[in-house]
Amino acid sequence: MNNIKHIFFDLDHTLWDFEKNSQEALFEIYTELNLNKYTPSFDRFIKKYREINQRYWNLYRQNKVTKEQVRKGRFVDTVAFFKISEKETLAEILSHKYITLSPTKTNLFPGTHQTLKKLSKKYPLHIITNGFTEVQHTKLEKSNLQSYFKTVVCSEETNFKKPHKNVFNFALNKANALAKHSLMVGDSLEADVLGAKKIGMKSIWFNPNKNTNLKNVLQIHLLNELSTILPL
Repeated sequence: MNNIKHIFFDLDHTLWDFEKNSQEALFEIYTELNLNKYTPSFDRFIKKYREINQRYWNLYRQNKVTKEQVRKGRFVDTVAFFKISEKETLAEILSHKYITLSPTKTNLFPGTHQTLKKLSKKYPLHIITNGFTEVQHTKLEKSNLQSYFKTVVCSEETNFKKPHKNVFNFALNKANALAKHSLMVGDSLEADVLGAKKIGMKSIWFNPNKNTNLKNVLQIHLLNELSTILPL
């Protein structure tokens, strides 16, 4: 890692705690709309929502659904599962409220600010995210993360999605960085780790849940471990 000059981070599930923030937002909306009248419990509701949401995001990465289909479809399917009447109307309401509220949540993974502050003294830091442009910038602003990053690239700008090489090349050009001198840190083996590797970037897998132990993949479980790997 001695030749690293630029560090690129994913945002959701890497710095910004997507699951925790999503759960907080959905619980507030669930309570406000009295959805307990239609579902066994909030836990059952969010479990089913997460399952459906993950399916939609997988389809989105494969270009099989659009941004708008993700935003609404995940709620249409969740509401339909619980056999709630007027599912189209309720899904519209849920989608609007969620998109408005969720990005304002500010839960980060432990050590985020400390790690970024330390690294930013030596390295230019950047973001590469598949998240939707308007909400990703809100997340950065509300969580006081903007000041750490020289560039922010949302894949929508490129008309491709990670792990496509065009997203990484676009980000490298914007940052005026070379692949061989750049590091990608992210939670997705496919989108972040393998995507970066294919264009000659080094990569570190952020694996806080210790899901698996893969050989030949450099991984960390806590963000502050980066300061023990990279020269400071």
